[in-house]
Amino acid sequence: MYIDLIVLIIAIIVVIMFFRRFSSFVFFVAIVDIFLRILAFIKNNIGLKDIATVIGKYLPESVIAIIEKYTYSIPILCMILKWCFVAIMAIFLGYIIKIFIHKKKI
Repeated sequence: MYIDLIVLIIAIIVVIMFFRRFSSFVFFVAIVDIFLRILAFIKNNIGLKDIATVIGKYLPESVIAIIEKYTYSIPILCMILKWCFVAIMAIFLGYIIKIFIHKKKI
């Protein structure tokens, strides 16, 4: 039903309430998306049908899949949310590059 959407929204609200920084929100969204994509890869490449079925039934493949699932009937909203997600991922990439460049040798 709406469990995946509700869990994602509650988790985003909790992150915003505790960390109160835009960078924390960006990192959280990126972490959730990467985690969902890893689980989708496992689902598609694991030999155990029971685990693949559970992952496929209860977990979406990515944040984009969640956006498409709940906004498919409103194409303009779906497109706007997808572009917002792309912008968040671009900002995440910028943060990662900044961290990589400023990393000191150990």
